[in-house]
Amino acid sequence: MRFHIISAAVLCAAAGALVGCNPDTTGHARADSTPTGSATPATPATGAKETTDDKPTEAERKAVPDFVGMGLQSAQDAAQAAGFYALTSHDALGRDRLQVFDRNWKVCGQNYEAGKTIPVSTRLDFAAVKLAESCPAKDEKAPEAARGTMPDFGGKSVKAARAALDPSTSLTVNDASGSDRWILVESNWKVCTQSPSTGTALKGQPVTLNAVKFDETCP
Repeated sequence: MRFHIISAAVLCAAAGALVGCNPDTTGHARADSTPTGSATPATPATGAKETTDDKPTEAERKAVPDFVGMGLQSAQDAAQAAGFYALTSHDALGRDRLQVFDRNWKVCGQNYEAGKTIPVSTRLDFAAVKLAESCPAKDEKAPEAARGTMPDFGGKSVKAARAALDPSTSLTVNDASGSDRWILVESNWKVCTQSPSTGTALKGQPVTLNAVKFDETCP
């Protein structure tokens, strides 16, 4: 019996790199049934609660400052300092001019009156004119898009009139003064007469506008 135990021990030592085994009291070699390096799966904690707040968070609200009379750039800076970041502006004279250099424009009006409490995510819209211009008595909106009938473009800028027409419209703009000047910056020209006339059904026919500069009188 002693001989068998020693023989098993010698065999295991020789094959130790290949098979893990241990001699038992009966003299037979047995493989180790427990794998090495195995991770024991974690047992989830009992009674744990997921803490989620299903109650919606109310949007932050603040009072709108008074921006009227401020330079457009200063108004935008003040709005952001107050927590309002959704900002836009438009031409208060209805000429559809872009406020490219904000410091050259001043605020005539705002879409929410000063002191009104609104969510800070609300878009603020400033009605503005250039520094050398006077604010209009009321905000002049650009003409609405033509929806099948010819709008009244009288006194409106050529640029705003063009924007209101369908992009496919064949449009001709003439110098109403008779000087045959080129109309390069259309926002600087106002419509004196138009064809077709206001209210005419638009069915793809060409449109003609006769215009002069805004500081000129229509003939």
